[in-house]
Amino acid sequence: MNLVEKILAKASGRTTVRPGDVVVANVDCLLLHDLSGYITSRVFENEVRRPMRYPERVVMVFDHHFSPPSEERARMLEENRAFARRHGIHLFDCGSGNIHHVGVRKGFVRPGTIVVGSDSHTPVHGALGCFAAGLGNNSHAGTVMPFGKAWFRVPETIRIELSGTQKKGVVPRDAALWLTGQIGEGGAVYKALQFAGPFIKELEMWDRWLFPLITIDVGGKCGFIEPDEKTIDFVRSFTKEPFDVITSDEDAEYVELRTYDISDLEPQIAASPTLGNVGPVGKFAGAPVQWAELGGHGGGRLQDIRQAAEILRGRKIAPGVKFNIVPSSREVFTEACQEGLVQTLHEAGCTWFPPSTGSNQAINMGAMANTEAMVSTHARNFPGRNGSPEAKMYLGSAYTVAASALAGKIADPRAYLV
Repeated sequence: MNLVEKILAKASGRTTVRPGDVVVANVDCLLLHDLSGYITSRVFENEVRRPMRYPERVVMVFDHHFSPPSEERARMLEENRAFARRHGIHLFDCGSGNIHHVGVRKGFVRPGTIVVGSDSHTPVHGALGCFAAGLGNNSHAGTVMPFGKAWFRVPETIRIELSGTQKKGVVPRDAALWLTGQIGEGGAVYKALQFAGPFIKELEMWDRWLFPLITIDVGGKCGFIEPDEKTIDFVRSFTKEPFDVITSDEDAEYVELRTYDISDLEPQIAASPTLGNVGPVGKFAGAPVQWAELGGHGGGRLQDIRQAAEILRGRKIAPGVKFNIVPSSREVFTEACQEGLVQTLHEAGCTWFPPSTGSNQAINMGAMANTEAMVSTHARNFPGRNGSPEAKMYLGSAYTVAASALAGKIADPRAYLV
């Protein structure tokens, strides 16, 4: 069996499982943000009406309504706080950071476990060697609370091996965007994606994270990377809780093997309307932008902030461009302060926002008019996600975002790297 099959077998009390089997498995962590948590809590209390079995396994993070723009939104947060107090779940209030970064940094995500969440990007946690999947707000998530279990159909697995060395100015986020286009939207429906190969093995943990992040956007159920010493050291830096390191058998079977060499890859851009519309930055160069942002579920990492500072140090962003910097967690903001990155980007004309998911869905910031465009490190670029459905959303690396903010249009970051 592979890693996912072993985890699902263990959590459901079975010796073995095969793709297609349906299992009822014990859940180790349920992640909710303020939007999904509000819906799920109402389903749980108004329809399920059972005691919460494992409140210590439930985590709610306020990362969308991090600064409520209306009385109605503020009331939703108050109801979430009251729900957390009634049931004793973990609550991380406004300014704590992005749901997935908080889940990792507070030690709730560990190798060998099952992590579910009312957020479609929950599969990102497969980077830590666990089975992680998104659940619907008012279906599975509401019933995980009373039982501590969820049912799954064991997925078939596609093994994706990446090799090669990236050129200067090309970073792992470029490879992840490119890979989304290679697999194709809907190219891996209900499959598990194993990301492997020498390129993946050499990555640091927060860069590995970018690959399971794309799982849902190609239709997959989960994505994972085999845990190794880097994984163990990374998780141990956040928690002393015990965990089992589970790895795939050498003779594990895969429905398909795909190999890619990223040596010749250029900086990438994914342009509206979907992530599948991805290509070299030169294809989109010159398109005007009024907004830039480091943020979203996969953005706002310390690596992103460092890359932006590398481009913008001693320079000013273009007139008419607004550049939002959204740290993924309070810890990242502290580290950015200590390294002098906050001042560097502030002096370049950027605006700092509280640790959160940023302008994702434009609830508190970043809403665009129909004539505007944004380039960001967000995970999605669907029409209407950040304001007008006619506004344009470009996704790229932090290098590309910073270079574009400097130029006032989509630009190749390599021109600004010495």
